[in-house]
Amino acid sequence: MHAAGGLIAPQLWHVGAVRSQNPEWTPPGPYDSPSGLSAPGQTFGEPMSDAAVADAIDAFGRAAGDAKRLGFDAVELHGAHGYLIDQFFWEGVNHRTDRFGGPDIGERARFAGDIVRAVRAAVGPTFPVIIRLSQWKQQDFNVKLAHTPTQMEAWLNPLVDAGVDVFHCSQRRFWEAEFDGSDLNFAGWAKKLTGAPTITVGSVGLNGDFVAGFGGASSQPDSLDDLIRRLDRGDFDLVAVGRAVLQDPQWATKVRQGRTDELLEFEAKALATLY
Repeated sequence: MHAAGGLIAPQLWHVGAVRSQNPEWTPPGPYDSPSGLSAPGQTFGEPMSDAAVADAIDAFGRAAGDAKRLGFDAVELHGAHGYLIDQFFWEGVNHRTDRFGGPDIGERARFAGDIVRAVRAAVGPTFPVIIRLSQWKQQDFNVKLAHTPTQMEAWLNPLVDAGVDVFHCSQRRFWEAEFDGSDLNFAGWAKKLTGAPTITVGSVGLNGDFVAGFGGASSQPDSLDDLIRRLDRGDFDLVAVGRAVLQDPQWATKVRQGRTDELLEFEAKALATLY
């Protein structure tokens, strides 16, 4: 990556109470989760003990420090899509009565905040720390952690205080407004409320979202005019592209050179094979 003039950051995950798709694999211990739930009302695993919570926080910090020592340029924490950090955010599966639970999103964000502080301590003050967040969950596409800008502010600003530099704001469709009364998307609101740089993502350059792709559906190249309008307006600072690049490694080059008529249709088999 560096030899080609690029920068690279690993994404650090803990999937929590999400069952492996490999039926022959089992974890060495209980599946970690805030309250022993994989989705609201669905028991799975065991609530994490105080020691398990502390171990997870420490593990994220050590992994980030290792990433810096290995020569990466930043780290991204996966706090979205119903995985462990996101399970702590989500009222439906976080019923804890200690400092990592509570009725308010700011209270349930303390686990993530402690992880960010551990990461920041491991990588130092100038190493970029990104966190990927989503309102929706793989367990429920319609969930919202923050129903209002005020709630989103209570969720995100403590993460900035803890040491987050950039928010990677995942939506299924980047063009959808986050709240009534404004066309700002999730990344747009995150930047407006925190002042931090943001990344938008979600069906960029394609006319169908990724869920249909997992079901075998293809997607056609779509106009980038709305994305460019929002980027020029300053709604967000960076754009993440997933499926389009899996299908077409030259996607960014073609877009930069105005060769959008050459962009390829996304086919579901690209999820299994890199071209």
